[in-house]
Order: sequence, then structure tokens, then C-alpha cells
Amino acid sequence: MHTSMSTVALGTCTLMLRNLSHILAKGEVSAAVRKIDPLVLTADRLAPDMFPLRRQVQIACDAAKNGLARLSGVEAPKFEDTEQSFEELRARIDKTLAFIATVPADRLDGTEDKDVTFPAGPDRTRTMKGFAYLTQWMLPNVYFHVTTAYAILRQDGVDVGKLDYLLGDQPRS
Repeated sequence: MHTSMSTVALGTCTLMLRNLSHILAKGEVSAAVRKIDPLVLTADRLAPDMFPLRRQVQIACDAAKNGLARLSGVEAPKFEDTEQSFEELRARIDKTLAFIATVPADRLDGTEDKDVTFPAGPDRTRTMKGFAYLTQWMLPNVYFHVTTAYAILRQDGVDVGKLDYLLGDQPRS
């Protein structure tokens, strides 16, 4: 069986961002039930030198949309990083998912050996072949930031578990 760049890239980004939206929805409900200001949760972080939840969500979205754009040659939309609330963060995910749905599969397939140059820190770029970029940089970044957002909410007492991370609101059999 052949696995294509589009199947891996589009499917994985869509799944992980949908699951992130589900996790955020559970965070919002938890804050309401426990009478916690939701902005306290979206501003929380795991460690003093890490980004807060809201920035983790923004970066997860950016890693997906910008990564797919770099691979496919399609221009990614630009989003202002102004989201504060759960509702705003979920709207950003929705906008990212809408963009992902427009990326043509045939623009991703065949990019395994394409040179992809991307920012790798302040004043630094890196170039990788398309397959390595997808599997060793782009998707690990999406996973990292989704996982970190999950961990922040879990640390804050939100009732999320492994199945929320893996399946979101999909039926569990």
C-alpha cells in the first residue's frame, strides 16, 4: 500500500486540530461548571518559560497551515494572534481547518523530494526535503503544541484523557 503525502499531511492535521477544538470545548465547559474565569485557563502555561495555552493553539494552527502551504505552494492565510477566549481559539482552528480543506491533494503529492525552506528560530532558516519536513518537522510541531495544550488543561483539572487527544468527539467503539 502506498501512503501519499496528501493523505498523511491533510488527514493528520485535520484530525489533530479537530481533536484540539474538542479539548478546548471541554476546557470551556469545565471553566463554566467550576466558575473559573476562562481567561485564566487560556493564559496558563506548564512552565514559566513556555507559551500559554492560547499561544500553543495559535502555533499548532500555524504549523499546520504554513507547513501545508510550504509543501503545496499554496499561499497560507495570515491570522492575527489576538485570540484570548476559548471561543476565539476554536474559531481560529475552524479557519485553519477551512484552509486545509482547500489545499489540493495533487499539490502535496510528489513533494517528497521538494526543497522546503522555513524559519527555524529568530534570524535562522532551515531547508529540508519535503518528506523529511513533513515527518520530522511539521507534524512533530503540530503534535507538540496540541499535546502541550492538552497537558495545560489536564494540569488545570479539565476532565480530558487520552481518547480526547486521539479521537476528539468521534464515536468510540
